[in-house]
Amino acid sequence: MAATRFAPSPNGRLHLGHAFSAMCAHDFARAFGGKFLLRIEDIDGTRSRPEHVAAIIADMEWLGLEHDGAVVFQSHRIASYAGALERLKAMGLVYRCWCTRSEIAAALKHKPVRHGPDGPVYPGTCRGRRDGQGDFCWRLDMEAAVGRAGPLHWTDLVAGPQQADPVQFGDVVLWRKDAPASYHLAATLDDAADGISHVVRGVDLFAYTAIHRLLQTLLDLPEPVYWHHPLLLDAKGDKLAKSRLSQPLGELRGQGADGPAFVAALRAGKLPLGISITSP
Repeated sequence: MAATRFAPSPNGRLHLGHAFSAMCAHDFARAFGGKFLLRIEDIDGTRSRPEHVAAIIADMEWLGLEHDGAVVFQSHRIASYAGALERLKAMGLVYRCWCTRSEIAAALKHKPVRHGPDGPVYPGTCRGRRDGQGDFCWRLDMEAAVGRAGPLHWTDLVAGPQQADPVQFGDVVLWRKDAPASYHLAATLDDAADGISHVVRGVDLFAYTAIHRLLQTLLDLPEPVYWHHPLLLDAKGDKLAKSRLSQPLGELRGQGADGPAFVAALRAGKLPLGISITSP
């Protein structure tokens, strides 16, 4: 039996790309007689807003994508994230980082820059430091973590077996200065807590699976199977995004559009004018 989830952040309104991702996760679970969960990733205190939570729930109801059980909120799970961080501290795999973005940019000007999927990799300025001033985050000592975990593998239902290479990301942040846990730590713990057997999400998150497999191994969490589905693109060939002001589902809902018919068209591959899809 499959268990999937749709896990949006309430920092803006959902758009067509979210509808497509939710549909993929929902339909996968239903095809295998499983459950489909709705999780709200609301721990970004500076951007998460209650009105966006209400809009997400209304959009899902309008689309006709029914979730199983109560809505799960990350903000109710801070203690579990903190507990995982303490375990990693006890293993000696995380360290405090006081660097600001400007300090990191300045440091990168004075040494060879290594690039990863997210751009320039953090140069490890605070690794080995014992004190500093001001707020700090917690970073994963990536080389030490990978050395402890050993070889990492995972499976994508389309791309097949993969060898994980989290080192390419450098020492990622696991506990932020401005919010409790990072996406990587929180999502990985949540999927385990919710019994998610199949992580269905966009192909833009494909590379991050290496980090998640590492955390699963270090924290003795189960390994799900992954399906990274294609993305919807706008007329310029860019993925739909809140930051690009892609048309919100709420506008369509407010105009009286038929949500289930809209989803049926997506299932049939009938995309709105100006929208295309990436190759699987």
